[in-house]
Amino acid sequence: MSAREIRRIRHELKFRRLSVVSVEAVTPTLKRVVLGGDDLVGFVSAGFDDHVKIFPVKDGETLHLPTLGPDGPVFPEPRPVSRDYTPRAYDAELNRLTLDFVIGHGGPATEWAEAAAPGSILSVGGPRGSFIVPTDYADHVLIGDETALPAIARRLEELPAGVRALTVIEVKSAASRLAFTTRADLTTIWVERNGDNGQADALVSAAKTAAADVSREDAYVWIATEAQVAKTLRIAMVEMGFDPKAMKAAGYWRLGDMGSHEVIGD
Repeated sequence: MSAREIRRIRHELKFRRLSVVSVEAVTPTLKRVVLGGDDLVGFVSAGFDDHVKIFPVKDGETLHLPTLGPDGPVFPEPRPVSRDYTPRAYDAELNRLTLDFVIGHGGPATEWAEAAAPGSILSVGGPRGSFIVPTDYADHVLIGDETALPAIARRLEELPAGVRALTVIEVKSAASRLAFTTRADLTTIWVERNGDNGQADALVSAAKTAAADVSREDAYVWIATEAQVAKTLRIAMVEMGFDPKAMKAAGYWRLGDMGSHEVIGD
């Protein structure tokens, strides 16, 4: 049995200039970019929902990265545009960092990813720390939208045999579904918008229905989606009897607010 201790560990902060090794269209709405470079040596991402800051600029533009001062990073003026992304994978032997980008909705990170090609440059900062969540909970409930797919896929890959995983995921359409790799006993519920932008209620409803069959005794709940939806989902899961101490909810984006990333609490 696990001690059920969710630990936070800190990492040395470093800003890295990397170059694109390859790009791949995983689905019509998800583009995979593999990065490499000597700056990756020593990179650490210990938690499935870690995030790095990326600093996207168009090819040919100059980027002035933050420097490290005694009280943390010192940003130049004007402050460079940055966005938070989950490291999908890191291969220390090959010195490769993989990031998955949701595309088709505009914004500097999306536009960079859509134009990315081998040789394109991307600067990355962090992660500054990781939350280490035990993998041996009997049940793992993972709820999110496309922005949560890298973290969900990563978590499923690290779960052991003998545990159960429930994923409830909102995507644009059936073409945006992913095939997951896991040793866990997996149930996946897909919620498809199919051109309807008002699917938040459908995601909440689907999550509540699916989670009703999950035992509350030994479960970890993880939520990442639009900030207000994440708050609604967290409240719903707590009201259903899931332990708020074994739960994390995050707003990976906020409607009408580009670049938002926040942890949702009480």
